[in-house]
Amino acid sequence: MKNLAHAIAICFVLTAIAARAQEAEPQSPGKSVKFQEGPSIGNLGDIAQVRVPAGYVFAGPKETATLMEAMHNPVGGTEKGFIAPSGKDWFVVFEFDDIGYVKDDEKGKLDADAMLASIKRGNDAGNKERRRRGWAELRIVGWALPPSYNETTHNLEWAIKGESEGKPLVNYNTRILGRSGVMRITLVTDPETLAATIPDFKKVLEGFEFNAGGRYAEYRQGDKIAEYGLSALVVGGATAVALKSGFFKYIWKILVVVFVAVSAFFKKVFGGRKSEY
Repeated sequence: MKNLAHAIAICFVLTAIAARAQEAEPQSPGKSVKFQEGPSIGNLGDIAQVRVPAGYVFAGPKETATLMEAMHNPVGGTEKGFIAPSGKDWFVVFEFDDIGYVKDDEKGKLDADAMLASIKRGNDAGNKERRRRGWAELRIVGWALPPSYNETTHNLEWAIKGESEGKPLVNYNTRILGRSGVMRITLVTDPETLAATIPDFKKVLEGFEFNAGGRYAEYRQGDKIAEYGLSALVVGGATAVALKSGFFKYIWKILVVVFVAVSAFFKKVFGGRKSEY
């Protein structure tokens, strides 16, 4: 765990983040988080599991919720896990939406321009809520990677470029379809390190699997069917149905986690910890 502390310390020096976010709190939320070290198996609730490689740490559902709160992200019970590597400034958040089986019949007609426009409208409404809470506003710049779907693995992926407090930010989203819902997986990193991080991130995803009976291919007639398809997953996930009625105010909860400044997050969460790392 000492390596993780060293990596976090380096992260503070290398990444310039807004002063407000960089101030460590006297009682850091990280003190109450119990991390599981790799190599091990991380249980993502009773839905799935992921192999935690050597040199990584994992947090379960309850601890992930604590971490999300520390990043100024409201929690809603969907949090299932968190993984961070030692020596690198990125992390992954796992969340599960129990929405039913998502049909992938849109796989050949994903309209990236229309989806980006919807996301921007949702984010505009989201900024009103952020202002109310005293949080930094976000601006969506565009795609770092337009949405694409792999019908073999049933993975939907895309990346969005954004900006907050004058700092460029990026996320890399993955949605893995399952029999009863969708695992939302968000990679948070700096724009400069995204390309170098993706190979390591995908190695982590190779260790992910739904528990027996929950895989997409195990669908059975009579299972619950989701009310929307692939495009809506990109636009807003579980709140996408609201988009059809213009209720963009709900989308901010989906997007807040996307643009967290990595080193500021680690300083806030781990800033008060002792030298046990």
